[in-house]
Amino acid sequence: MRILIHGGTVITFGSPCRVLEGRAVLIEDGRIARIAPKEAIPGPFDRTLDATGKVVMPGLVNAHMHFYSTLVRGLGKAAPSANFQEVLDNLWWRLDRKLSLDDVDISAEVVLADAVRKGTTTLVDHHASPFAAAGSLDRIAGAVRRSGVRACLCYEVSDRDGQAVTDAGLEENAAFARRCASEKDPHLRALFGLHAAFTLTDATLDRAAVLGRDAGVGFHVHVAEAASDVAYNLQHHGLTSVARLAGHGLLGRGSIAAHCVHASEADQELLASTDTFVAHNPQSNLNNAVGIADVLGMVRRGVRVGLGTDAMTVNMLEEIRVAMWAQHLRQDNPTCAFMEIANTLFARNPELATQLWGFPLGTLEEGAAADVILVDYHPPTPLDGNTVLGHLVFGISQATVDTTLCAGRILMEGKVLCNGLDEAALAARSRELAVKLWDRF
Repeated sequence: MRILIHGGTVITFGSPCRVLEGRAVLIEDGRIARIAPKEAIPGPFDRTLDATGKVVMPGLVNAHMHFYSTLVRGLGKAAPSANFQEVLDNLWWRLDRKLSLDDVDISAEVVLADAVRKGTTTLVDHHASPFAAAGSLDRIAGAVRRSGVRACLCYEVSDRDGQAVTDAGLEENAAFARRCASEKDPHLRALFGLHAAFTLTDATLDRAAVLGRDAGVGFHVHVAEAASDVAYNLQHHGLTSVARLAGHGLLGRGSIAAHCVHASEADQELLASTDTFVAHNPQSNLNNAVGIADVLGMVRRGVRVGLGTDAMTVNMLEEIRVAMWAQHLRQDNPTCAFMEIANTLFARNPELATQLWGFPLGTLEEGAAADVILVDYHPPTPLDGNTVLGHLVFGISQATVDTTLCAGRILMEGKVLCNGLDEAALAARSRELAVKLWDRF
């Protein structure tokens, strides 16, 4: 289809993030074919979208997500937890052991419908269902395809549930990576998932390293999320979490280290030297009381730091605001880190998505994927290249997404989903499965 978006203010993202007035965006065959004045783009068009009173932006990218956590919403059966390990023991590890493939499917579909509403069109997910591992990534992939967005999937390998479960997780990663390599579906990509160094033996890390390299994919792993992760690895292996993973060849340009809240200065240097991407998840870190990552320090040392949500939300503009305030508190400086935090979402996340998919994502430029959102916004102050990041953080973040496109397909228009997903029916099915899951829990 040839789709013309006109009348809005175009915000490109990237570095620098540009503001283009008086420009229309032409979409052809799932890519952005041209950005130019409307009168300079000849028709005919299959569709025209009037963006008057709106900003036209790239679809947002989430660098670390857990679709499977959907059915925990409102669950009150977990015992109170005094620290992060107890949060895992009392809630998350109890939950993931009880998940069925139907739970996995509906959890993803509900989240992905909401992602379309929030303008998040690319998500990097990290999945765990240890007693329903085989086929779980294919079920999530089916939900991704039905939603129309893009997702990079992996399975969370851990030794905490025994050898058979470990083997199943390793094979699930390898099988899905083979599928992605074979199908070359532009909506799906694979990484090799690992839980965290403190739940993995050296033997399992070595097996994962070989399988991941054979599959040609990087790794996605929780790193130094809590101080206890670092302490365990120092006590049992004489290395920090970062150093131990690096020693097994699991860090590097193709890998994502989620959290890194307790990465030391030496760890940060190692993350930088290996060019490992760090996914910062401030809302989750605050919720679990594990601390606030030193984003400013990591960026100064050359670490590529992006932004994830760890399933707290799919609203990336909400997450970036929390990241800003949290970094002010972490650095004890209310005016620091504005550019460093802004770049996590508007520059680094697009770089990550582009790296994973192999073609430009997360930016509005000719030749890039046509993942585009239209957001209601009348700027009350001048909106230009000098002020755009302030508008994104303090204004557009509070606005409503009107229209969402991914790969040139309109998934939501006029705030109504048009991708075939029935939100009410999904919610009803989710409630039905949640009751059964909670009984098992």
